[in-house]
Amino acid sequence: MGSLDSTPATAFAAIVDDKAEPFQPLNTDDVRAYLHKAVDFITDYYTNVESFPVLPNVKPGYLQDMLTSSPPSHSAPFDVAMKELRTSVVPGMTHWQSPNFFAFFPSTNSAAAIAGELIASAMNTVGFTWQAAPAATEMEVLALDWLAQLLRLPTTFMNRTSSGRGTGGGVILGTTSEAMLVTLVAARDAALKRIGSNGVAGITRLAVYAADQTHSTFFKACRLAGFDPANIRSIPTGAETDYGLDPAKLLEVMQADVDAGLVPTYVCATVGTTSSNAVDPVGAVADVAAMFNAWVHVDAAYAGSACICPEFRHHIDGVERVDSISMSPHKWLMTCLDCTCLYVRDVHRLSDSLETNPEYLKNDVTDSGEVTDLKDMQVGVGRRFRGLKLWMVMRTYGTAKLQEHIRSDVAMAKMFEDFVCADDRFEVVVPRNFALVCFRIKANGAMTEEYADELTRELMERLNKTGKAYLAHTVVGGRFVLRFAVGSSLQEERHVRSAWELIKKTTTEIIEEAEH
Repeated sequence: MGSLDSTPATAFAAIVDDKAEPFQPLNTDDVRAYLHKAVDFITDYYTNVESFPVLPNVKPGYLQDMLTSSPPSHSAPFDVAMKELRTSVVPGMTHWQSPNFFAFFPSTNSAAAIAGELIASAMNTVGFTWQAAPAATEMEVLALDWLAQLLRLPTTFMNRTSSGRGTGGGVILGTTSEAMLVTLVAARDAALKRIGSNGVAGITRLAVYAADQTHSTFFKACRLAGFDPANIRSIPTGAETDYGLDPAKLLEVMQADVDAGLVPTYVCATVGTTSSNAVDPVGAVADVAAMFNAWVHVDAAYAGSACICPEFRHHIDGVERVDSISMSPHKWLMTCLDCTCLYVRDVHRLSDSLETNPEYLKNDVTDSGEVTDLKDMQVGVGRRFRGLKLWMVMRTYGTAKLQEHIRSDVAMAKMFEDFVCADDRFEVVVPRNFALVCFRIKANGAMTEEYADELTRELMERLNKTGKAYLAHTVVGGRFVLRFAVGSSLQEERHVRSAWELIKKTTTEIIEEAEH
């Protein structure tokens, strides 16, 4: 036993310095100094991001070669980490905040949102119940109700109404994927109960529906919720409906399933599809689904933000007849990731499927029924203080400024669309909705559609290699198409004009090379 008595003391003496300061990870002087340096980095980043190549010129694994492969044993000044951030991390970033970023959909941000995120991270609440975080819970409820009013949602979707607590309500989740998953689970359980299923035995009879333009996460969420892949319906769309869901086709498919002994359970309608910004007719889809008592969810992740403007609100007409709707302010409403707002017409249909009530979380406020603990509207239990940044954006900028932001982006997209239409080398493939333009090189003269696809792909690759712009692609009607998405928070008209000049110049080079 002698060695056991002596070795720990010797080892301990070797690693402990009696003169060393105790570890204080939240030393207030450090907090102030580190955050000042971080804020300086952020402001410098936004000042200079326009000059950075939008896409980095790095290869997979580059960062492992630049930074140490093992965690450090000893502390280092904060400046060391900041230096490595500048020299190693920033050069490998795709700069989503660049005004030359036109790919995918925008990931908008603002000073108010950054400040809200910083403060929420510093407070670091874990708001699973009202009691665990009263202000965080009520801030989320308030921000959601404010946004619902901007969207002119029916009061049935609000947490609080003029007459008191409503039957509906909302929750802020990370992504649309989560919103789809939790509503699919609630719809699944309601359908199983409706058909008198013994547990989940009847799940093989349940069918779900969406257009083929619906985001791929829907089909993933269906599988996670336990639906039989054979009963997940992807309904074809075409140019005749601008790639929106045809209610007549939906009715036909749902009726055929009923005739085959299946139970229509859930329909997902999209307002602003990822591929081409197609809009499914919300009211007509809801009317069809009502014939079969199926849950209707509206995915308005991107375009929902535009509906705060009266001129775009008609895209969600009929929302009063759906069961849930989600939209993501982190896409187009100046609120940084992650922030997806899910509204449901009946909170209990969601919480009945997702509620968890362990002994250690029981409390009088929850038992009173005066609150809905937000943990019961999501997959997990722990949750971040997401409501603060959304509230700060609305409180700081107000409705008028947010509407101005949306309208400015749409106007710039319209300008770009006009540029494309005025150049007979190009074609706009689908009518522009909101701030996305889908275009390609046109198959003129003897040029085949297939060769036009090849040239359009070449155009995209060359543009992106310049570092001066970044565009993504899709396939619409079997044709390769470029997506030009306006909306980066720093974007101005000059950036759109510059991108168009680059597109014209590069196209000229490609066509001239092809002709020789």
